[in-house]
Amino acid sequence: MFDYDKWQEIFHTIRKNKLRTALTMFGVFWGIFMLLILLGSGNGLKNGVNRDFSGRAKNSIFMWTQRTTMSYKGFKPGRWFRYKNSDAAALKENIPELGYLAPKNQLGGWQGANNVSRGNKTSAFDVYGDYPDFQHLKYMTFPKGRFINDLDIKEKRKVVVIGQNAVDVLFEKDEEPIGEYIKINGVFFQVIGVFASYASGENKMREESSLHVPFSTFQTAFNYGDNIGWFAMAPKDGVPSEILEEKARALLMERHNIHPEDVSAVGSFNLGEEYAKIQGLFTGINVFNWIVGIGTLLAGVIGVSNIMLIIVKERTKEIGIRKSVGAGPWSIISLILQESIVLTALAGYIGLLLGVGILEMISTLLEGQDSGTFTNPEISLEVALWSLVVLIFFGALAGLVPASKAAKVDPIEALRTE
Repeated sequence: MFDYDKWQEIFHTIRKNKLRTALTMFGVFWGIFMLLILLGSGNGLKNGVNRDFSGRAKNSIFMWTQRTTMSYKGFKPGRWFRYKNSDAAALKENIPELGYLAPKNQLGGWQGANNVSRGNKTSAFDVYGDYPDFQHLKYMTFPKGRFINDLDIKEKRKVVVIGQNAVDVLFEKDEEPIGEYIKINGVFFQVIGVFASYASGENKMREESSLHVPFSTFQTAFNYGDNIGWFAMAPKDGVPSEILEEKARALLMERHNIHPEDVSAVGSFNLGEEYAKIQGLFTGINVFNWIVGIGTLLAGVIGVSNIMLIIVKERTKEIGIRKSVGAGPWSIISLILQESIVLTALAGYIGLLLGVGILEMISTLLEGQDSGTFTNPEISLEVALWSLVVLIFFGALAGLVPASKAAKVDPIEALRTE
């Protein structure tokens, strides 16, 4: 491997056939370059989607009411029904798998924005009635203050937690919001907390434009009676979200006299199922990227093997001379293998550097920007190095057939070759 004469011969061959060597190396370079770009892009898409999921419990479930579609126990189809406070109590009492339960209401209904004012400043924000468990389902950070607690619920306190964007609209730049009062549809609430969302872009802006008041206060202050808009819930650790969803649906349908087969009457969204589907999709994308990348890589390696066969044929006479003066089979094989490994390793290293460099450049350009569901395209050092090791191994295999052929050259016949 460290024979100086062999290295001289290898570099002499490369200098003698610059264009052929460059084209051969380009095939290998392109293979590892495309493999890294594909894997990095797949990771960028995965990171973007995971970032969107990062602000909420990945096993959370949401349930709301819809029209019934089947008659049952004297009730006609097409009936509307509403969840009640007693439904929340029944869920807690009858479903041991339930970890967190957060009944929710929104002022004005789904996507309804409401008049919120402070002094001469007025804007429309989403106003929710919430329980303390909601912060375990929708993650928040609190630069100032706190979230709603059990005492707020019990005493029906007129307090509110507001998003950072609401603070920017209703308060002056250096003004302290904690302890101040804002008016929601004519009712005054004291600010006890300011939260920031884990989301990004438009989602972050929308979530930080929301206000959260104690659920019990919400029902009283805005005349909602004991109605509940929808449930947000999550199972205990180790319990599949599908089990909780199935049991909660069955219980709510039974309590509201809904036909057991009329599953569309209870609308639901299982974030755990969706997250699992997306992770499965990314696994498929990753496998596809590896197949395409390795296929491209093999095409370049096959090109190296073909070129080495040509080189062996061109150097048949030289090989014959070597064998006639006592060179053994391994001496001939190692010469061809070494040249093949040098070509693939050099081309692979260049492709590795360029691929990682481009991914890092894209990642830097996207940093701090709203790039949607694509962020931080990256490739781990371990994967990059293993790709190079596999490439060098393939390079050795590529030179094995030409090297074996060279070792079998008959010295007498080789010396006759023109």
